[in-house]
Formats: sequence, structure tokens, C-alpha cells
Amino acid sequence: MIGLDTNVLVRYLTLDDARQTPLAVDLLDSLSADSPGFISLIVVVELVWVLESSYDFGKDRIIETLDAMLRSHELVVERTDAVRQALRRFAASRAGFADCLIERCCHEAECRYTVTFDKKAAGTGMRLIGG
Repeated sequence: MIGLDTNVLVRYLTLDDARQTPLAVDLLDSLSADSPGFISLIVVVELVWVLESSYDFGKDRIIETLDAMLRSHELVVERTDAVRQALRRFAASRAGFADCLIERCCHEAECRYTVTFDKKAAGTGMRLIGG
């Protein structure tokens, strides 16, 4: 297994760099179920942020991209169940993906609840404090 940084996944998904894209494509195409790539939670959050903010990926395209990563036999996503649950909450709410993942990670850690000042994040199951 090899770890994959956000920029490698961005090159693979956006095909936006003449020099780096072929390297990323070759690398990801070489992965297999026996020798997968590992995607950490930090990379998942960074990837969503970069695709939304720099490449104008809409919510549906983000959901499709993450779902494909989660279903892939060539990729191992850290804390797959939390990411999958966060993705479902993201699809069903106005909250950002990172907020959905924060709430799910806190839930997995057996927190009684997670608090926020963000009204959109409160839609993920977090408790809104301070009005």
C-alpha cells in the first residue's frame, strides 16, 4: 500500500497539468486490490475543498467522486464507514462535507454530541450553541 497526497488525486481527477497528470494517471492506474493506494481523512477533506474552491466541482460531482473512491478496490480510505456516513449526510443537508465528517468522527469517538456555532453544520446532527 502507498499513501496518496491530495495533489496526486487532484491531477488524476482534473487532468490539469501537462507534466504531472500523466504521472498521476500512471500511478493510480498501477494500483490494485493487492497493492492499493491509501487516502487519509485529511486528504479526503483537502480534496473536497480543492475541488470545490479551485475547480468548481458542484455538490453532485463531489458526491460522485467520493462515492467512486469509496467503492474502488484499488483505494483504501481511512475510516471508510465515517466517510461514507458523512457523504450521506452531506448529500442530504446544506452543511459542508468537512462538517459532516467532523460530526461522524465525533459520533464514532462516542461523544454525547458535537457543538457548533455554524447553523448549516447543525443540520448534520451537531447541536447549535449560542443561538
